[in-house]
Amino acid sequence: MHIGVIGAGKLGATLAEWCAESGHDVAITSRHPERLGGLVDRIGEHAVAMPVPDAAAYADAVLFAPDWKSAHEAIDMAGDALAGKVVLDATNPPEATPGGLSGLETLMAWAPEAHWVKAFNTLPASILTRRRGHDPLLAEFVCTDLVDARLTASKLIRDLGFAPVFAGRADTARYVETGGPLQMTEVDVQDATDVLAGVLGDYI
Repeated sequence: MHIGVIGAGKLGATLAEWCAESGHDVAITSRHPERLGGLVDRIGEHAVAMPVPDAAAYADAVLFAPDWKSAHEAIDMAGDALAGKVVLDATNPPEATPGGLSGLETLMAWAPEAHWVKAFNTLPASILTRRRGHDPLLAEFVCTDLVDARLTASKLIRDLGFAPVFAGRADTARYVETGGPLQMTEVDVQDATDVLAGVLGDYI
């Protein structure tokens, strides 16, 4: 796949590198893509830096990993290029989001034509790096309302060395975001169902 990575902080840069290692072509972007030459050189031939709208247009799927305070600006910069694209939301908003929505639902309101899915937001890059590809695989929780987004996110999660675990629809994303019971939960895939049952009860 062609993967656009919006946000070149620690998590975004790490995921971009793993996508390239997995054989995907990666377009990395941030407010200042001209400053990403060192990251592109480190990743190698499968990576290129582009302006935000170009990276979104290039992508079959987008990894969305800016700081929350920059998320609205990043969406505005991407413009219509996110329409119809599966966008994996790796952000963590403050505990209070407008109207009591999850962060994922907030992003859905800001860019309703994108196919949003929550993933890669519960654990920092340091833990992901330590656990990547090791049996039993680390569970990576996925929340979305859309089948295509769930399937695309699940494929990418597997490609990167983790095990996708569906944790519910977009409103359930609050459980995996800041202050939620699944935030900072490092759980093996074999135990993920029991953990989810304890958190979500009859929801799933």
